[in-house]
Amino acid sequence: MFDILAYLYENCHHTDLAEDGDLIARKLSAAGFDDSDISEALSWLAGVLRAPQRFVERLPDSARALRAFAPKEIAKLDPECRGFVMHLENVGVLDAELRELVIDRAMAASARALSVDQLKLIVLMVLWNRDVPAGRLIAEELLSDGEERLPN
Repeated sequence: MFDILAYLYENCHHTDLAEDGDLIARKLSAAGFDDSDISEALSWLAGVLRAPQRFVERLPDSARALRAFAPKEIAKLDPECRGFVMHLENVGVLDAELRELVIDRAMAASARALSVDQLKLIVLMVLWNRDVPAGRLIAEELLSDGEERLPN
């Protein structure tokens, strides 16, 4: 799934994803991705696209509240992943609503536990699909993992 998300980020426009899922699925199939992986990735991505743009009641920011992780979140997101999410919120890349969407999409990923590189791709996809301007340096940081360009 993560290879497909990286491919979509690098080769598609996010408006295409919302408008024509069948066309995107055909493009992914032509690129050599497995149909079950395509279905999983598009289903995961639909969760980003369907999520409400804003919560009815505004969530408190990190300066006024502490985000406690549920046991299921702790099991899936190791201390490095949780720290990365909190870091992005503290530096202003994520607000409380985007943080919650990132955590929701991380929990929806099929992997039992996520690596920080997989989480970075989730963050990038959330920002990209929400039209949140992510500076080029932030996007490069989210895509780079030192050894490989794409997380496994």
